[in-house]
Amino acid sequence: MIQRRSVAASAPRRAGRVHGDIQGERGGAYDAVYALVRRIPKGRVMTYGQIATLVENRLSARAVGWAMHGCPNGVPWQRVVNASGGCSTDRVSDLPQGLQQALLEAEGVAFSAHGRLDLDQYRWVPPEERLPSDASRARRKPPRRTAARRAVTRT
Repeated sequence: MIQRRSVAASAPRRAGRVHGDIQGERGGAYDAVYALVRRIPKGRVMTYGQIATLVENRLSARAVGWAMHGCPNGVPWQRVVNASGGCSTDRVSDLPQGLQQALLEAEGVAFSAHGRLDLDQYRWVPPEERLPSDASRARRKPPRRTAARRAVTRT
């Protein structure tokens, strides 16, 4: 019998990047996540992927989710949403359904009927991490796609 390997399993791993299911030292990377999330102002949000990028890609977006799942008290975990502007915590069994959305709504964040917030309106970008203007962004080359990324986008 031939065993097939998934695209993710066959893709080379980026050196030094931490995923949520590894053992060992990850405290420094998680601490960087918590420090960044503590800076998000009330009524604003960041995405898991945005945080992963700002901690210098030491973590994947999924690992940021793992970090947020086990975050210490005082970290406003509700201000981290998925790339669609939705609340991923509704899939977590140890949190009440709708809790994240209710906490964000209490901070003044409005959601659509489909449970999404407008990232253009509510996304927070730390001042020293501001994205370049549209004009300079257009001049930059897009990032190279890895073989694994190309395989995922073809399906």
